[in-house]
Amino acid sequence: MRIARHFLLLFSLVFLLPVASHAAWWYWQPSAQDWRYADWSSAKLLPAAAIEPEATVHVFAARVGRWRGVFAHHSWLVVKERGASAYTRFDVVGWGTPVRVNHREADGRWFGNVPELVTELRGEAAERIIPRIRDAVKSYAYVQPGSYTAWPGPNSNSFVQHVLAEVPELSQALPPTAIGKDFRDAGFFAGLTPSRTGIQASLFGLAGFTLGWVEGVEVNLLGLVAGLDIRQPALKLPGWGRVGI
Repeated sequence: MRIARHFLLLFSLVFLLPVASHAAWWYWQPSAQDWRYADWSSAKLLPAAAIEPEATVHVFAARVGRWRGVFAHHSWLVVKERGASAYTRFDVVGWGTPVRVNHREADGRWFGNVPELVTELRGEAAERIIPRIRDAVKSYAYVQPGSYTAWPGPNSNSFVQHVLAEVPELSQALPPTAIGKDFRDAGFFAGLTPSRTGIQASLFGLAGFTLGWVEGVEVNLLGLVAGLDIRQPALKLPGWGRVGI
């Protein structure tokens, strides 16, 4: 009984309290109540492709809409070959055919929420990996209508995590609030992290542990992640996400 009480106390402090506090903060944030009235326009984070001659790769993430924004981000990838006149955006959505190309503006708001830049590569480094990113997009397994599942996955974050695993040179972890990034359809998984810099164990993405230089320390319970960022010191809090430098 004492162990159970200690576990419940720890779970409440580490998981439930951050989520509850973020829910209270989120309640007061302006938000469109319907996707038809939300702002999906460019957030002006990227220069016009025509004036950006070098190859670029970007990973973005933005809070999802309505009450789900308490918990989760939606992530996507953007690539541009050297000399290309337009960016190409890849992401997964929950209706119709999941994998979409240029579904929205490359740096567009998601349900009115301004995206954050997760990582980027430019120049020759980007040019080398863009073909592999395109191959990774094609190799994503969940492409049939109806294969999308918001929780625990596969979803938009499962898709981006798949690409990051196929192209570990991107060397970046998704936000801890990218629910679905740890989804594993095979059940129990134990092996290297997507960045190949540590180890990870996961049970359908519903429970797991990660320890890696890029991913940091993460404990996953029911898709909520708590932990530490080692490389760039910060806390990882359920609901709030990464809190630090």
